[in-house]
Amino acid sequence: MNTPKFKIFKIEAYKPGKSKIKKLKKVIKLSSNESALGISSKAKNIILNKKIIIDKYPDGKSQNLIRAISKAYKCKQEKIICGAGSDEIIQMICQLYLNPKDEVILPEFSFLMYRIYSKIVGAKVIFAKEINFRVSVNEILKKVSKRTKIVFIANPNNPTGTYLSRKEILELRKKLNKKILLVIDDAYAEYMKNLDYTSGLDLFKNKDNVFILRTFSKIFGLASLRVGWGYGSKKIVDALNVIKPPFNVNGIAQLAAVESLKDKKFINKSIKHNLLYANKIKKFLENYDIYSNSVTANFLFLNFEKCKYSAKFLYENLKKRGIILRSTEIGYHIKNKLRLTIGSKKENLKFMNAVKTILN
Repeated sequence: MNTPKFKIFKIEAYKPGKSKIKKLKKVIKLSSNESALGISSKAKNIILNKKIIIDKYPDGKSQNLIRAISKAYKCKQEKIICGAGSDEIIQMICQLYLNPKDEVILPEFSFLMYRIYSKIVGAKVIFAKEINFRVSVNEILKKVSKRTKIVFIANPNNPTGTYLSRKEILELRKKLNKKILLVIDDAYAEYMKNLDYTSGLDLFKNKDNVFILRTFSKIFGLASLRVGWGYGSKKIVDALNVIKPPFNVNGIAQLAAVESLKDKKFINKSIKHNLLYANKIKKFLENYDIYSNSVTANFLFLNFEKCKYSAKFLYENLKKRGIILRSTEIGYHIKNKLRLTIGSKKENLKFMNAVKTILN
């Protein structure tokens, strides 16, 4: 029997951080930048509510969630769109803007889904060099051509943990052609307490040629429910709503996200926990000549260039002890580095004790 022909995509598929190890039941997963403290008790209570209606379709427009986002972030409802994770909104932006042979500029090392969705619609992905694993405004501007339609920036950047300052991101928008859409991914914005940083949402609420991505997967801990949102020009949002899949954000995800936004205490606790343990782990690893970016998001980008052991050596030995980090060779092709998610207190202490045992 012949299989009907289909498109062949020359794309390296996305490979998420590992979550399982053969023969081990208990695993500490520090590979996917998930919430260290789980989810808000308010969100947990709504999920456990036996009266939740599951046999009916959810609100296809996510109206209550959009109202809650608008209130929490002081932004206009008509400029918000919700998606099944921010990934879906990246996909829709690419579908809306890109034609074959159009160009998209990305930093050399950035979230893999930007390049994947761009390539699926036939656009050409252009990589701008990073300087010491830091996004460079000048290198991005050098790559601009008549075919450039979108520039994607995650700020802070994943997997490197570095970020562009308020001044730099404003400079980028000012010097870019006005017809190019600048997409800023604020996935880790809530964690950021660096004085020279301002989120894309706070900087560009009123700009029609900047589109902001946000997610409930990180600090809010709703990774499994897949819920994210985008903010931009009403014209862009209206156009996205035309191509948006129906009922794309499930009902439980909408309810949990609304409750998560109400729980300021949980958010503040998560921020404090992250700052405490990210700094503690960073300082601890420096004893073994393993260095990382300054503390920004809920992960550290570990550099083994000055360490007498390799990243692969530590990665494999931690795995034997049931602790999984993210190998940056997979997908990103960055050698001798690892990405470490900041975990719970218990997880962080187990990680540090394991490192002591292995490297001593």
